Amino acid sequence: MLQKLNILCVDTSTEACSVAVLKQDDKQSALFDTFMFAPREHTVKILPTVESVLAEANLSVSDIDIVAYGRGPGSFTGVRIGISIAQGLAFGIEKPMVGVSTLQAMAQQAYKTEGLSSVYAAIDARMGEVYFAHYQLIGDLMTLVGEEVVIKPDALIANQLTIVEHSGLVGSGWKAYSELLDYFNISTLLEIEFPSSKYMLDQICSDVEKGLAVQPELATPVYLRDKVTWKKLPGR
Repeated sequence: MLQKLNILCVDTSTEACSVAVLKQDDKQSALFDTFMFAPREHTVKILPTVESVLAEANLSVSDIDIVAYGRGPGSFTGVRIGISIAQGLAFGIEKPMVGVSTLQAMAQQAYKTEGLSSVYAAIDARMGEVYFAHYQLIGDLMTLVGEEVVIKPDALIANQLTIVEHSGLVGSGWKAYSELLDYFNISTLLEIEFPSSKYMLDQICSDVEKGLAVQPELATPVYLRDKVTWKKLPGR
């Protein structure tokens, strides 16, 4: 069984910015979190939000046992901000880290809030592409089917996927590309456009229990797209 750990998770990988703290001791477990839509304001908002959520939990950074982060895919800049902040905190308190997929986090939210066992996640990747993955429930965790990809909607449609009935659709990619939404029309579009840190906690706890936490210097982001491509994006 997972030992009682205090976990801090930050995510700035998309237009949203979120922080969650899971406070655990021998008496109880409590969740504290903040989620906000804050495009281009991550660098200004993330640290004050961390401080605010920790204060609400009546914890200091030194009380944290695991520092976690949204590892992407998402905005190149946003993913870098999130992992940089998380690494800085983890180095400062000499604690291990866990990264969680932004796509998995949205799928997990669909399971936790809607009871869905099959979810297709698509984040608008700009440049006419989406970050896409399919997740299905195994135990209490939404688990990746196949792999996460960056792909053009018409190429995804051309793959002629067998769409699982009664699935949910999450992420910003569906509204951005109507042809993709039309193709997945037997599925239900949910009001989950961006990942939230609190829905990363189930995966974090599972990874910690499996011994998958790593030292800060080994924490890595997931871009799916070449870094140079992201640098060419205007305003990124």
